[in-house]
Amino acid sequence: MKKLKCKFFICLIIFTAAFISFSIAQETPLAQAGIYLIPYPKEVKLQGGDYALEKKVSIELDRNATAADRFAAEELARHLKAQWQINAAVGNATAGRSIVLTRKGAPKNKPEGYQLLVAPQKITIRGSDEAGLFYGVQTLIQLIQQKEGGAYVKGMEITDWPDTRVRAIHYDTKHHQDKRAYVESLIRDLAKYKSNMLVWEWEDKLAYASHPEVGAPGAFTVQEMQDFTAYARKYHVQLVPLVQGLGHVSFILKWPQHAHLREIYASNFEFCPLKEGSYKLLFDLWDEAMKATPGSKYIHIGSDETYELGQCDDCRKKAAEIGKSGLYHLFVSRAAAYLQKAGRQVMVWESPMNWVRGKNAAKHIEPQKGLVLTESYEHETPDFTYAKQAKSLGFPVFAYDPNPGIEPLFLPYFYKQDDNRRHIPGSLEDSYRFLTATMGKGVFDGMIRTSWDDSGLPVQGWMMQFVLAAAYSWNASNPGLPEFTDAFFKNYYGINEQGLRQLFYLLNEGAYYYSETLERNVWHFGVIGKTHLPDLPRADDLEYDPYWNKEYKDQVDKAGLFLKKMDTAINIGKLNLANNIKNPHDIELFISIAELIRHTAQTYLDLSTLEHTITSAHRQRFLSHDSTYYYLQKAEQLIQDNLARRNKLYTAMEALWEKTRLPKGMSTAEKKYFFRQDRTRHYANRTPDMKYLIIDEEDLDLEGYLKRLQEYMRVYKSTFMGKDGETLNADWPVPR
Repeated sequence: MKKLKCKFFICLIIFTAAFISFSIAQETPLAQAGIYLIPYPKEVKLQGGDYALEKKVSIELDRNATAADRFAAEELARHLKAQWQINAAVGNATAGRSIVLTRKGAPKNKPEGYQLLVAPQKITIRGSDEAGLFYGVQTLIQLIQQKEGGAYVKGMEITDWPDTRVRAIHYDTKHHQDKRAYVESLIRDLAKYKSNMLVWEWEDKLAYASHPEVGAPGAFTVQEMQDFTAYARKYHVQLVPLVQGLGHVSFILKWPQHAHLREIYASNFEFCPLKEGSYKLLFDLWDEAMKATPGSKYIHIGSDETYELGQCDDCRKKAAEIGKSGLYHLFVSRAAAYLQKAGRQVMVWESPMNWVRGKNAAKHIEPQKGLVLTESYEHETPDFTYAKQAKSLGFPVFAYDPNPGIEPLFLPYFYKQDDNRRHIPGSLEDSYRFLTATMGKGVFDGMIRTSWDDSGLPVQGWMMQFVLAAAYSWNASNPGLPEFTDAFFKNYYGINEQGLRQLFYLLNEGAYYYSETLERNVWHFGVIGKTHLPDLPRADDLEYDPYWNKEYKDQVDKAGLFLKKMDTAINIGKLNLANNIKNPHDIELFISIAELIRHTAQTYLDLSTLEHTITSAHRQRFLSHDSTYYYLQKAEQLIQDNLARRNKLYTAMEALWEKTRLPKGMSTAEKKYFFRQDRTRHYANRTPDMKYLIIDEEDLDLEGYLKRLQEYMRVYKSTFMGKDGETLNADWPVPR
């Protein structure tokens, strides 16, 4: 689970640059017709007359249609009613104009494939199997357009099937818990774009009966997870549990009763693989995870980023015999043997052939056969030598769609920053290059698109990355990246969207700006970038050090720029809400993010103004006590306004984000949330609640500054100003 830019992609870019152009959008026939279909079908011909949708329509099914086929038909009927106010009756063959869903005459030897024929009197969808029929329906839903007089579908013929059989989305909820309604809507969205697996890293979001302390307050019960599993299956999405094994287990080992199972006592991040109790505890949790996901073929045990592996006395001795990689596979092999016996294929974050390469290579130990390898490929050659070798040895290998970056607040869709803050290709281009170079080439058994919860971003902000992964794992040939980008905004938010590409770009910029302000990068990178407050006035002549605007001139300049950028972002968001677009809650979230970035910029401008105001008070000290006090009052009001704005903003963000989430770190009457930070120092794990978003502002201690300023003002007024403004003769009572 590598979270750094992979060196491999530099090689891949060079390898594919001669064949792929990203700067010029070559529009496909559907784009030319104003149709924004995702994923793009393998074969499409625009031909014949259009099919006009009337206020009533019949949906025909084969007489031997399965329950899954009928569900696909009912989904179409629900969409027609909800989006177009069209009443659709589902039944067998009828006379007249209709929409026919059939398994007869479907593309042969094309699992999940379908054919869609649109003519003036009939729309026919032929599915090669239950999934194919469902995906044909999902395509039809996206093809419906509006024109004067009603809805219609343009005349065409589509034949379609996936390049990759397993198209997985990794859904990480380690630092938040979405509500049931949102989880179900996410499943529907993934199915719409033809993803067929949800790898859910739920950690403490399952209420484990065997170890009730591990599940967080409000965690989903096993029954609720079973309901999600069944719900997803109806949409042809397999729900796969990811319960971390060797590493990333602070949600388990933070508890004092399990601390004896740690590799080293100082870190709650990983199990010792030589302690029998590690397996007993994890087997209990995995048993419940499998019970919660009946019918699923896989279980993912994570087990990556084992930073302290081999550090305890016993493990150090064992590592000398078999290597650190051997220690890793000693654990994974025993875990996999147990889980395979229970009927599951076992996924791990492990690179192909990683156990025979490098200084930590395993000695005298073979990985458990059948492990599903889902790691990144930065060590790979462009022809995927190690992935092919692993497959030849019987290890299924999933392509790991490159990590998009985990900057606070928003994904780096359009550009990333390197160590020198230079712009390099963003996550969209990274993924596009990787997927178009790998999918459908016979190397990988599946694709997994990760979504790390490290920064606590709303899942809604990941949707563009999810949809891109779904699109190019289905069809790696079309369209080009510019066309996909345009199609996404029109497809996901509706044809009424305006300027959302600019909004995303501004938030891409704003997230980097936000991460480089105050002390946010200190969390990961050490004591850098700390912002201090302006100097307080001292003694009776308002002594102070006018350093702030000199020291932070660059930040003040940036703040003015980003204040304007975020004003633009907020206005774009509000315009789209007024346009009655689809998925409006996403836009509300993005506006709240822009407002937080704007508040950060405004805080720097406020601090700049604060020092200037203290300077004005200082200059008035021997001219007029009234004028001096006036500027001190202005300084006081400036701070009060800043604090009030922050509190109002945070309260509104909390309420907005919790429309689809449980309160972060909440406690219930039955259980108190137990908070501990962990080894990886995730940005969202800085506080138990959502205040990780504003903790850096709180650490400035403007509240303390205000109290000290107000005390100074009280003493100044009582010393130098009488009731009628006359000067009083008194010794200055405040120590220097």
